[in-house]
Amino acid sequence: MTYILQVDFKMNGPFGDQMAKEFESLAYSINDEDGMVWKIWTENAKTKEADAFYLFHTKNNAEKYLKMHSKRLTNFGITQIRDRIFEINKNLTKINHGPIDVLEK
Repeated sequence: MTYILQVDFKMNGPFGDQMAKEFESLAYSINDEDGMVWKIWTENAKTKEADAFYLFHTKNNAEKYLKMHSKRLTNFGITQIRDRIFEINKNLTKINHGPIDVLEK
């Protein structure tokens, strides 16, 4: 099984190019997390929200990362963190070109 972790929260910024610049080292470090396949970063500067979708090989890895990430966000002063872990339906996701083909390599 594979799992999607979704995490979203309110934040005052940075967004856009400034976010990419300030969070670049963090983004590289996330690649070293156990069982993490990919992450999609999303943002909405107008509503001051950030969101991310992670693909993990196991639910355990997703839960472990979520625990660590929630502590990190709290240390940044972010308190309203919403998170969910979902199992992926691979058959339907493939029909709609979901980026999970990396799991079969």
